[in-house]
Amino acid sequence: MTMADVEAESSTQPEAMEEENPLFSNLDLFLFTLIAGLIIYWFMSRKKAEPIPEFKKLDQPAPSTRETSFIEKMKKTGRNIVVFYGSQTGTGEEFANRLSKDAQRYGMKGMAADPEEYDMSELSRLAEIGNSLAIFCMATYGEGDPTDNAQDFYDWLQETDGELDGVNYTVFALGNKTYEHYNAMGAYVDKRLEELGAKRVFDLGMGDDDGNLEEDFVTWREQFWPAMCEHFGVEASGEDSSIRQYELKEHNDINMNKVYTGELGRLKSFETQKPPFDAKNPFLAPVTVNRKLNKAGDRHLMLHFLDEMVYESGDHVAVYPTNDTAIVNRLGQILGVDLDSVISLNNLDEESNKKHPFPCPTTYRTALTHYLDIIHPPRTNVLYELAQYATDPKDQENMRKMASSAPEGKALYQSFVLEDNRNILAILEDLPSLRPPIDHLCELMPRLQARYYSIASSSKVHPNSIHICAVLVEYTTKTGRLTKGVATTWLKNKLVADNGHKSTVPMYIRKSQFRLPFKASNPVIMVGPGTGIAPFMGFIQERGWLKEQGKEVGETVLYCGCRHKKEDYLYQEELEEAEKMGVITKLNVAFSRDQEQKVYVQHLLRTNKEDLWRQIHTDNAHIYICGDARNMARDVQTAFYEIAEELGGMTRTQATDYIKKLMTKGRYSQDVWS
Repeated sequence: MTMADVEAESSTQPEAMEEENPLFSNLDLFLFTLIAGLIIYWFMSRKKAEPIPEFKKLDQPAPSTRETSFIEKMKKTGRNIVVFYGSQTGTGEEFANRLSKDAQRYGMKGMAADPEEYDMSELSRLAEIGNSLAIFCMATYGEGDPTDNAQDFYDWLQETDGELDGVNYTVFALGNKTYEHYNAMGAYVDKRLEELGAKRVFDLGMGDDDGNLEEDFVTWREQFWPAMCEHFGVEASGEDSSIRQYELKEHNDINMNKVYTGELGRLKSFETQKPPFDAKNPFLAPVTVNRKLNKAGDRHLMLHFLDEMVYESGDHVAVYPTNDTAIVNRLGQILGVDLDSVISLNNLDEESNKKHPFPCPTTYRTALTHYLDIIHPPRTNVLYELAQYATDPKDQENMRKMASSAPEGKALYQSFVLEDNRNILAILEDLPSLRPPIDHLCELMPRLQARYYSIASSSKVHPNSIHICAVLVEYTTKTGRLTKGVATTWLKNKLVADNGHKSTVPMYIRKSQFRLPFKASNPVIMVGPGTGIAPFMGFIQERGWLKEQGKEVGETVLYCGCRHKKEDYLYQEELEEAEKMGVITKLNVAFSRDQEQKVYVQHLLRTNKEDLWRQIHTDNAHIYICGDARNMARDVQTAFYEIAEELGGMTRTQATDYIKKLMTKGRYSQDVWS
């Protein structure tokens, strides 16, 4: 009997008792004393309760014990080459992995490394390792900026005055010639390392994604390794055999709650949404609007997402698309595999920070749908690695030839893969003798990357939603195959309600420097044909909101364009209403194909040159360009040069310097793509 039982029992005693009877008999007192003594003895003598063990949630990673010293890791694992990468879309990382694997073919040992994960101030210690070399595959992002994962390294390079004597290095830069600051990050790293005393052992490589980045890399790489062998006194006798980085583990009896189904980082993260939301932890935003923007055809679409994140006008939204189910199923069929098999690909290098090429354990179906890029034409290293599985000697020979820098091989890759736009499925269909193991294929395919869109709304006006504007990509290749853009096709099919459930899109916000001027009274000149108008819809909404708040708002001038007024004039009603309300001071629209001679935004700029020069030179206007970098942005910049020459009395050199100074001051901003 417990004390609770005693209390409960005594509470049931009758309230009315005869006064002459004592409250307790001797027996009652004896029993009460005995029970109380036993209870006290039990409390005093019982063992201390065992502490309740803490169980980690299944979806929480164990505390990180990751090595942050790449020097110690290299010493521990006998490596002498480290390949750092600055990568935004995964290409820089892919090249770094290829160079790291190459080292093994030349009797050396390499490791690919993300500079964000290591203490880069230890670079000076690299000389402690004999015959050591640091390779940097550095991509340039935006207006000559470092990629997100290389930002800290860039800051360290700028601030440090450390000595890098004895450090051997080389750099391969990834960029695009259509941009103003072509390969700026790679060139800076190359120059700065030399200034700090490091020794350049091979020339800076320049990769141009506007041309053929793969060809640039292959050519540089094939010249680089013989030079390294000579430098280190190593015999250039690399084996041609394939080197696997991961081994397959099949899970026949596993709790499906532990299997990734599309999450990017934390298991079950799509079921339990926890901020902060970023590239590895996207927010599932419900789709609230999905409609066509153009009056004819279905090229353009607009989506609104419900969003819990803070954004500003000019920011980008990154969305994670999924591949077409039909293509995934066809891959499974042609390779004769059960796509729902649960597998893991485990890194053979146990010391590597990258344990798997994508979240594992998962299924082949999930990997091919959510994690792997199966739509873009494969790079030459994929063809080289897969060639061993071709049973036709001619197919083997051609696949290996395409991976070389020989002119014949380059031409074959250009025509068969790039010009004919063959993805991995098309290659498998057109080479019947090629049937690789699906796990090796999954190891080699690059990761499916997020797609970035300029936000077409203002958080001041739409604090709880994000708008985007996109063009549906769809075309027929030379081989007669219909090719659809991964992201836009997927977005188009995101119905507001699907079988009673809201459609969701995994996404996160990417901050931008594309910002309205701090002083609202400054004029703004916005140039954005096609979907380049997207960020300006946010700017216009914000300028209208500022006017409503009683702020002094400067001139707001828009130059936009489309092909035909009656077909693809995007946001026509909204723009005309904004001009009517005085939010847009002047609306200039170029309908390029509504007349015999094509008219583009740069033509309208020249037409309004006097107003433009006054706004820029006298009234401190801010200029914003958004859209195609290859043609439009260049032509628009040339138009501004000509206006400065004519109305500012400048030479072309002076006009160029004038516009560059506006860029430096943040008064000429570009948000462009190629």
